[in-house]
Amino acid sequence: MSTDSAPAVQKPDLAAAPPGLLALFLAFARMSLAGFGGVLVFARRAIVEQHRWMTADEFNETFALCHFLPGPNIVNLSMVFGSRLRGIAGGVAAFTGLLLPPTLIMTALAIAYARFGDTEVLRRILAGISCAAVGLLIAVVFRMMTPLLKRADPLALILMLGVFLAIGVLRLPLQAVLLVAIPVSVGVTCLLRRKVAA
Repeated sequence: MSTDSAPAVQKPDLAAAPPGLLALFLAFARMSLAGFGGVLVFARRAIVEQHRWMTADEFNETFALCHFLPGPNIVNLSMVFGSRLRGIAGGVAAFTGLLLPPTLIMTALAIAYARFGDTEVLRRILAGISCAAVGLLIAVVFRMMTPLLKRADPLALILMLGVFLAIGVLRLPLQAVLLVAIPVSVGVTCLLRRKVAA
C-alpha cells in the first residue's frame, strides 16, 4: 500500500522549519480569540489540521502530559508546545499569544458587566453561549478519541472507559482515580512493548 494514501493531516510539517516566535504568538492569539471560553477545540484544529505542527497522536500525548502539570491544561499546552519548537522563548511567545488577547477582552467585558450585568437579555445571551461551549467540548473529545478508536486497541479502550465511568458516572475523586489509572496504564503499556520486542 502506498504512503500517498495516508491522510495529509497525520504528517507534521516540522521537518521543514519550525515556526518563528511571531508565528507562534499569532497562532496562539488566533486560537484564543476564536475559542474564547474554550480554546482546546481551536488549538487542536490549528496545531493538528491547519498548521500540521503535530500529528493527532502527538497532540493527544502532549495534552495528556499537560493534565498532570499544575495550572490550566491549555496554558500548559501552549508552554510545552512552544518550548518544544523554539525553546523557552517559544514557550513564552505561545503563552503570551494565548493569554494576552483574552485578558484585554475580559478586562473590557468586566467593566461592561459591572455596569450592565443585571440586564435580562445579557443573562439569556450567556446561557446560550454556555450551551455552545458544551457542544464544542463534546465535539473535541470525540475528535481526540479518534486515534484510539482507529487503532482498536481493546486495553486502551477499556482503560479509557474505566476512567470515564469512575469519574463521570460514579463521581469518584479525580486524584484517587489517577492514582490507580496511571500505574495500570503504564504497566499495561510496558508489558505490551515487552511482548512486541520479544
